[in-house]
Amino acid sequence: MTRIAALIVGAGRGERMGGARPKQYLKLAGVPILRRSIDAFAGHAEFMLAVIGSDQSADYADVTPGLNILPPIIGGATRQESVRRGLEALIAHKPDFVLIHDAARPLVSSALIARVIAALEPGADAAIPLIAAADTLRRENADGTWSLVSRENVFRAQTPQGFRFDKILAAHREHAAHEVTDDMALAELSNLKIVRVAGEEANMKITTPEDIAYAERLLGAGETRTGMGLDAHRFAPGDHVWLCGVKIPHDQSLEGHSDADAGLHALTDAILGALGAGDIGQHFPPSDEKWRGAASSLFLQHAASLVRDAGGIIVHCDVTLICERPKIAPHRDAMRARIAEILGLDVSRISVKATTTEGMGFTGRQEGIAAQAIATLRFGQK
Repeated sequence: MTRIAALIVGAGRGERMGGARPKQYLKLAGVPILRRSIDAFAGHAEFMLAVIGSDQSADYADVTPGLNILPPIIGGATRQESVRRGLEALIAHKPDFVLIHDAARPLVSSALIARVIAALEPGADAAIPLIAAADTLRRENADGTWSLVSRENVFRAQTPQGFRFDKILAAHREHAAHEVTDDMALAELSNLKIVRVAGEEANMKITTPEDIAYAERLLGAGETRTGMGLDAHRFAPGDHVWLCGVKIPHDQSLEGHSDADAGLHALTDAILGALGAGDIGQHFPPSDEKWRGAASSLFLQHAASLVRDAGGIIVHCDVTLICERPKIAPHRDAMRARIAEILGLDVSRISVKATTTEGMGFTGRQEGIAAQAIATLRFGQK
């Protein structure tokens, strides 16, 4: 009987996702991306092994309870090194075939996995899912001009890439000094017999927040919710105000139990509202001395954690500050960046605006500052 191992490679940080947590631990339609990728190989592989980052053990344990999988291996500085470490760890289990799969491809189908395995059976050394290039391809030249690239016989490689275990292990050992982006390249360097398998467009690699949204549409899952928040604080003696997580010099401060950051308070309430989770006062009562002078970033972080726990993602945040002064424009970019940092989002998903009331009302009389916010959340199926 053929012994098959699945090696799930998820040691990277996923910097282009822009979040504080590696992308493979984010939820896709309510299920962590890494968990989906591992689950896909159940029933196909006798052994499953994940390669993770050195600082990801807690995250890994959080998303893999109950899985019949070998203890994870800590990866290296590159994907290539991570794969090699995983292969070395599998030696003791004596697999005949190994399926090497990127953790960030959670939509891999059972049919595709089966095709890769079937292609190895007749005696191929490697079976690679490939999709023919369909778009017109252009190359930018050093002088700024463009050249047409022929798409004839040009393919996009996907995973899982299947190999005879001893052949790909030898290739990794022999060509460790070569820097490559996938295991097919090592198979080529070792002159292994490679068979092409039809890939699938749905077997996409999750790289950006937009990819998560698109993948959820492919799954036919998801629910979008919108919440609104409103907050206001009066001026008091002081020399600065906190707005949207940024300390701004001013001839007055804002009065409040915490740091009185009206922008973050409004946004926190907007997120809580979309969750149906009450308001900021319920979670952080002003009667509790523990929160006196507290940074409002703590409140926003708490709201974001509730979204994650509910299997959702924050899609977009829009904050409007209402005041005559201080002037907001010089600080807008810093505010957007700070909110993005707190929520673990790309700054393109954060909007901060300002307006006045043309001298009308308490903000017009410069008695205080108000803020309103709208947050859009997306949820998948549990």
